[in-house]
Amino acid sequence: MNLKNKTAAFFTIIVIAVIVAAIYRGIVAPVTVIIQAGHEGRTCGNTGAVCDNYKEVAWNIRVADKAAETLRHWGVDVKRVAADAAFEHAEIAVAVHFDSAKRPCRSGASVGYPDNNASARFAEHWKGIYRRYFPFKWHKDNFTDNLKHYYAYRRIKADKFVVMELGELTCKQQTDWLYPRLDRIGELIAYAIATELGKHPPKPRL
Repeated sequence: MNLKNKTAAFFTIIVIAVIVAAIYRGIVAPVTVIIQAGHEGRTCGNTGAVCDNYKEVAWNIRVADKAAETLRHWGVDVKRVAADAAFEHAEIAVAVHFDSAKRPCRSGASVGYPDNNASARFAEHWKGIYRRYFPFKWHKDNFTDNLKHYYAYRRIKADKFVVMELGELTCKQQTDWLYPRLDRIGELIAYAIATELGKHPPKPRL
């Protein structure tokens, strides 16, 4: 085998090793928790709601980052991903979003999840926590096709997956309440996840 062929074979082996490692990490070795910030990383298409000086994607990132940071502080294995994540596998996955409405204050908080009992139970667990604080409207579960058939259900395989719509960005009453509490909401999501995992962290206050 000449030097050129040896070099090509070497790089082929490297590429195969990288692919195998990615498959192993994504399928064989799942993480405990994946937290996705809705719309993060997109520059066109569905980039999230914008109202006045507020951008949904910025709020999603802030809340998701805080939730991940808090979980890591509590010793939980977490992976933070953007909107169009590669194939992943986790015990629990959460997608962070805020809603919008053509007629302000017609929306509020809601949850979406795939058609499995474990996800439905985790959604009830989260609602039971957040309802004690969020003082505005709640929709029924999976009230839109985008929630019921959230695209990332196909990318992120999780035993429990909940899409969390945390409030309406186009309603001033809600943004006045939400904005100063974004970090605390992230901590509350972390608390919901940690308790779902059987841990007993301190409960944040909103």
